[in-house]
Amino acid sequence: MSGWLTALRIARQEVRRARGRAVLVVALIGLPVLALSFAAASHDMFRLTPQESAPRELGTAAAELRWEHTGPVEQRDVRGDLVRSLDDGHADVDLDARRTAADVAAVLPPGSRVTPRYLGESWMTAGERVARLRWQAFDLADPLTAGLATVTSGDAPRGDGEVALTAGAADRLGVEVGGRIDVDGRGYTVVGTVRFPGVPDNYSIPGLTDGVALFHPDHLPAEPWSQRWLADTPQPVTWEQVRELNRLGVVAFSRAVLLDPPPELTRSSSARDARTFRTGTVVAGLAALEVVLLAGPAFAVGARRRQRELALVAVAGGTPAHLRRIVLADGVVLGLSAAGAGALLGVAAAVVARPVAAERLYDALPGGVRVFPQALLAVAGLAVVTGVLAALVPAFTAARQDVVTALAGRRGARGFRRRWLMAGLVLVAVGGAVAAYGAWQVVTMAVLAGLVLGQLGAALCVPALIGLVARVGGRLPLAARLSLRDTARNRSAAAPAISAVMAAVAGAVAVGIATVSIEAWAAGSSFRPPGTAVAGLGFPDEPESARPTAAAIERAVRETLPVADLFPLSSPVCPDGDTAACSVFAVVPPGKRCPYVAFDPSDPFFADGGMPMEVSPEDQRRAARDPRCDVPFTVLGFDTVVDDGAALAALTQVDGERLEPAVAALRAGGAVVTDERFLDDRGRVTLVVSTADPDRPATDPFTVPGYLLAGGHPRDGAIVSPAALRSAGFELMPISLLVTTTRMPTRDEADAFRAAMERLGSWGYVELPPGAGNEVLAGLAVLGFAAGLVALGAAGIATGLAAADRQPDLATLGAVGAAPRIRRLMSLHHSGVIAGLGTLLGLAAGLGASVAVLSAMNQRYADQWPAPPPIPVTVPWPYLAGLLAVPVVAMLGAGMLTRSRLPIERRPT
Repeated sequence: MSGWLTALRIARQEVRRARGRAVLVVALIGLPVLALSFAAASHDMFRLTPQESAPRELGTAAAELRWEHTGPVEQRDVRGDLVRSLDDGHADVDLDARRTAADVAAVLPPGSRVTPRYLGESWMTAGERVARLRWQAFDLADPLTAGLATVTSGDAPRGDGEVALTAGAADRLGVEVGGRIDVDGRGYTVVGTVRFPGVPDNYSIPGLTDGVALFHPDHLPAEPWSQRWLADTPQPVTWEQVRELNRLGVVAFSRAVLLDPPPELTRSSSARDARTFRTGTVVAGLAALEVVLLAGPAFAVGARRRQRELALVAVAGGTPAHLRRIVLADGVVLGLSAAGAGALLGVAAAVVARPVAAERLYDALPGGVRVFPQALLAVAGLAVVTGVLAALVPAFTAARQDVVTALAGRRGARGFRRRWLMAGLVLVAVGGAVAAYGAWQVVTMAVLAGLVLGQLGAALCVPALIGLVARVGGRLPLAARLSLRDTARNRSAAAPAISAVMAAVAGAVAVGIATVSIEAWAAGSSFRPPGTAVAGLGFPDEPESARPTAAAIERAVRETLPVADLFPLSSPVCPDGDTAACSVFAVVPPGKRCPYVAFDPSDPFFADGGMPMEVSPEDQRRAARDPRCDVPFTVLGFDTVVDDGAALAALTQVDGERLEPAVAALRAGGAVVTDERFLDDRGRVTLVVSTADPDRPATDPFTVPGYLLAGGHPRDGAIVSPAALRSAGFELMPISLLVTTTRMPTRDEADAFRAAMERLGSWGYVELPPGAGNEVLAGLAVLGFAAGLVALGAAGIATGLAAADRQPDLATLGAVGAAPRIRRLMSLHHSGVIAGLGTLLGLAAGLGASVAVLSAMNQRYADQWPAPPPIPVTVPWPYLAGLLAVPVVAMLGAGMLTRSRLPIERRPT
């Protein structure tokens, strides 16, 4: 113990003597500590206790009841989100059930009182702005609702034609208190703004709803999709009483059960917390590894500059263990300093940033001020461990140094041992296997652990790669040759920096490729090419007089979307004199159908068409390897449309010479398909016309000439010419308009279009790319920028430390008459070596990791059937090219920030 106390005193003196390096290391270790402390304290403040969440969800009520089922149910969680039928599946939700206050009070103990609470969605319009908003309806003047919402300005809605909006909803519609909005065709006055403690002001589900509104329960704007009742009971509602209510079909969210849940309801939350803790631990480990790699060069240079001091300790009788302790003590002292500073600043930032975190991160208001002391202690321990790990390699290197060489002032060079290279290669292989297994089994912990092992193994391989690169430096100019020599000689300082750049770039590349690949996978599953829209000409089951006119639909489309062209699409009129539109389906010929899919064309609903049968595991493996079962649901082409070729380019995104024969096939009375399975041996397509009437079977199948159009947007069905249906005895009627646009519609335009269609009594949708495209590009830009900053920081740190370490060499160069610019050129080349090698290794590692993980995810379903379509490995080449600019920027920065004047040192007399 006395040896450690002495080492700590020496480390404290070294910190005072080398303040610049100490501040650098404290900053490197302290930044992750600050971030983790901020996250821990924020998580604790926003992780509401039951006492804090009860008023936000229940007001002052003893329970909230939902009576929406027709039979007994079993409630599996406190809030009633997980409900199972106890009546052989007959406890379905009764959408038409509307209970009264007397009905609900009758199932509660005598003396109970209830008040309604409704939830719904409606289109709301203010001027040119349109948004679909969720709404709640309850009486804020009722004591039972206290805490559910707070009026922030104006008043709460009380009468008919009054509404209150959240700040986000008001901003979305561009209205203020006193303004007017239109809700499903009725005018409302905004009487105030409200805040729901459990709902963010900027609440939004892309493509579905934006914001929240509040109405009075006696004046609903539309039919709600959920009716609830807040109950005030003489005694708390116990779990046994909840079970009794479940037998009546009532789901209950009890305050008493929330505050004191039974044991069977706490297991799932404990397991979830354990998973979160494990994932957070590995993520923290990744951050610590990056810091170790960044801070390692600083400790390596510090140990090299103290080699004479350490040699004197050895001469005085110090053992290698003493030398290791002296260097490791630097890590302990600097780690403790970083822990204290980072934790203090992180907690302070979490407290100050509560309003911003509530809006941007957690989408809810925080609870009381808490700091999560257990997590802070763990973070502080992580900081100390990080400091010790960063000093570990320099400590062992210093303990093995030659005393005579150190006292003589010579630095020497130590070769790289092959066993470290072999260990690194083994770790890379093991890490890749673990990550692939985690992706295959969808185990996040295994994926993250594999990444950690892979990064550690790659870091062990970097010194060998540095030596290999240094061998080609003999033919390079002087500055580059000297930089490569210094990098190879000081591998203990250069290797961690290169590894840090590699880790940052590899992570950015892997996440970027995975993001783009998943986006491409999601986009490939869309029915229509992104950017197109479909506007219905009413509903087929309505009489023609009740449908909107085509002119009104076209006018609404042109007013809301950037229209390029409009193409009418038709459907066959049902036989037997019915004026309603029927649906036409393309049918896969029997010889090309998956044998494990049930199909009954006589079923009017085609309920069995395209549905997988119950198959054994052996048959699943056979089906997975059967080309006919690659798309098992392709037995009926549900996305079959009628067109004479005018809309073919818009439907398939094919143009030029490839499109001409397909258009000719349609004009000749045939059908076009993008999946060859719809073609029989004679090149024909089988069609069936069906109605939605369960008492009327589908028509007999008939065939038309087919044409395979490959390479375009895939379609689950066929494009059938009108002549083909007329020749089969069917009349046609217009059913919808296909809309192509001059550019990708915005979300506001898509919302306005959908609202206009609903107001006309019709339907419509816009095919937007998943994630809205631009959001993906913005995310990749942020990710690449962050990786670039880390890479530039690592290169800058390594270059600065190397410049300080090469002062004697620079003085010698100055003494022999070297040009002043040699110093700047050496820094430029050294930075290029660090950033260049790290970036190239990171690109290779990121590409390999992403391909391995995506392949493992696809391979997971190799023996399962039916399986989702495989995720294509899509490489964002412009994004990767942007990362290649990091070494260039690093070199330019090093060249601009390095002074040219060579140092002059006086030899001691």
